[in-house]
Amino acid sequence: MPQAPAGSGPRRRSVLAAAALAPLAAAGCAAEDTPRSGAPGPQPPPKDALVMVMRHAEKPYAGDTGEDDDGVEHPGDLARRGVRRAEELHRLFAPTAGARLPRPAVLFATGGPASAPARSKQTLEPLATALRMPVRGEFALGAEADLAREVLAARMPVLVCWEHTGIPRLLHALGADRVRGLPAAWPDRYDLVWVLTRTRGQWAFRELPQHLLPGDA
Repeated sequence: MPQAPAGSGPRRRSVLAAAALAPLAAAGCAAEDTPRSGAPGPQPPPKDALVMVMRHAEKPYAGDTGEDDDGVEHPGDLARRGVRRAEELHRLFAPTAGARLPRPAVLFATGGPASAPARSKQTLEPLATALRMPVRGEFALGAEADLAREVLAARMPVLVCWEHTGIPRLLHALGADRVRGLPAAWPDRYDLVWVLTRTRGQWAFRELPQHLLPGDA
């Protein structure tokens, strides 16, 4: 009976199989060491933001009427004092060293159907004319979550003129509703600006009196 050649037999087959599997094993180890594509890594902090929020200017008292830009009386428009405030609003953002607030890059006002009060947009229109920019009014009262997304995506600083009942919802949607010192609701005043600043993901709040008209607090 002829003898098997040296190095043949079961032992040689085991050595050859191990050599063939070595590259596959090495590839498997490398795959385990490589992070899976699409796996979430550390998330960067949200971008810094400066959002200024104000209530519309004075509305008519009960039983009185406001007036539109042409002087036509309408209950959904500003009172005469509110019209004067709107005309003076640009002084807060004047391009001088004494300006008390930064010049906004985007203006938002409460929008809605034609039958809804237009006081927020009417408040910002003189400022928009002075700054040569439009007033964005595509969001109605109740759409604060959608508004907040647009505000945070917009170029900063942003000025929002809103119905006071919706301001707490807007601040909640911005993630700024738990800032120290922030009132739970807008006070019964028309002469304030709330300034909310987000730096490295943290919000800060300050309240600025307008001091635009005689009698402002």
